[in-house]
Parts: sequence; C-alpha cells; structure tokens
Amino acid sequence: MGNLVMILVIRVDSHLHTPMYFFLGHLSFLDLSFSSVTVPKMLQNFLSLKKSISVWGCITQSFFFTLSGGTEACLLSAMAYDRYAAICYPLVYTMVINRPLCIVTVSIAWTVGFLISLMNILFIYKLHFCGSNIIPHFSCELPPLFPLSCTDPIVNEILLAVSCAFLGLLTLPLILFSYSRIISAILNIRSSEGQAKAFSTCSSHLTVVLLFYGTALFRYISPASGSVLERVVSIQYSVITSLVNPLIYSLKNQEVKAALQRMLKQQKCALG
Repeated sequence: MGNLVMILVIRVDSHLHTPMYFFLGHLSFLDLSFSSVTVPKMLQNFLSLKKSISVWGCITQSFFFTLSGGTEACLLSAMAYDRYAAICYPLVYTMVINRPLCIVTVSIAWTVGFLISLMNILFIYKLHFCGSNIIPHFSCELPPLFPLSCTDPIVNEILLAVSCAFLGLLTLPLILFSYSRIISAILNIRSSEGQAKAFSTCSSHLTVVLLFYGTALFRYISPASGSVLERVVSIQYSVITSLVNPLIYSLKNQEVKAALQRMLKQQKCALG
C-alpha cells in the first residue's frame, strides 16, 4: 500500500518530477514487485493446512524474486551516485543527471537483473529432483532448492556465487565511492545547519541501502541451512524492507510529505 501511494504521489505531483524521484518511483515499484512475489503465497500457506506450491509456481517465484533483487541492487547504486552528484556538484547536477541518463540507467538495472535471473533459472532445469520435496523456507529462493536435488548442484551454486559477486562488484564500489565523497563534502560544510540539510538529502537512501545490503549479504554469504534465523533474515530483506521503505522516505523527506498533503487536499476539494 505504501509503495502504491509513493508511486502515485511521484506520478501526480509535478514538483517531484526530478531524477531523484524518478529513481524513487522505480524503487517503489521494485519493492512492490519484491513483496508481491512471495507474500500472497506465503500468507496462503500460513492460513491453510496444505502448505504447497507447484513446480512451475516455485520456478516462477524464484525467477521474479531473483529479478527483483538484482534490479534493486543496481538501482540503489544508481541512486547513491545521484545523491553524490546532487551534493557534490549542485550547480551542474541537472546537466549531469538528466532524464535520458536516468532512463538508460534504469533500463540497464532491469537488464542486469533479468539476465542474472534468467541464467540461474535456466540451470535449475539441469537439476533432477527425486527425493524430498519439502522446502525448509518460506519461499522458493534458489539456495534452499539446491539441497533437494538428487544431482550435484555444484554448477548452480558456483553460478549463483558468481552472480552475487558480479552484482556486488558492480554496485557496492559505486555506493562506497559515492558516500565517501558525500561524507567528505558534508564535513567540509562549516555550518551545522548546512551539514544537517545536506545529510537529510541522502539519509533515507543510506538507511535503505544498509537494510537491503546488510540482510542480503548475510543471507547469501552464509550457507543454506534452513535455520529459523535464515528464514527471518530472508523475510527481512524480501518483505519487511519493502514495507518500511515508503515510511523511511516519507517520514524523512519534507518534499514527499508536502506532495502527499497537496494530493490529499486536491482529493478533498474534488469530493467536497
């Protein structure tokens, strides 16, 4: 619900038609997709005695889960660079981060996420599942599926590890570079008021990055064991993070608050 509201506000309010909110709109769509992939089936299994999912349903869930996660990782790194350009080069920001560049960046993020997901899912078909069909997890992520295979999943495990490493090398250096320069620029601001204002423009994004990457790295670096902690962490980055992201951006962002108030006033006027 929160992500839908965020998408609607950004779409309707012309004050938010800027690169930052262009990325934020796509992030909200990804968060909505991320949670929509797993939450409906998860709730159905919680409420029913028969907790099952079809083979095609499981593969489809794995594909879109991996697609959403890979794309969001790329998009978060692009948003970090956007904040770096806005804080460190405010005079030329609109020339550096223009709409064509934003469209290309988002397209690349979706393409990378799609290719990573497609490659991993195609190799799932090479596995032969003949033993236990009990997935020790709340959703059909890739790691919990490997132990169920009767054939050696070493190729799949290597491919997933390489995919995660590629994604990390593609996105994390840009995020670390951007925030190292942002912090340096903020520290060079003499007034505390100026520092607070500069930090407020990127604090929401930094919070989301820490939530997403912190839990995702823990989940995919640690070996699949089906433990309760592993399941909780998985829900954290696939569901909880998606739900709290709109709250983080709306509570800490005065522009979003103002846009939401304007939209609500317009609705009241239309109804009244």
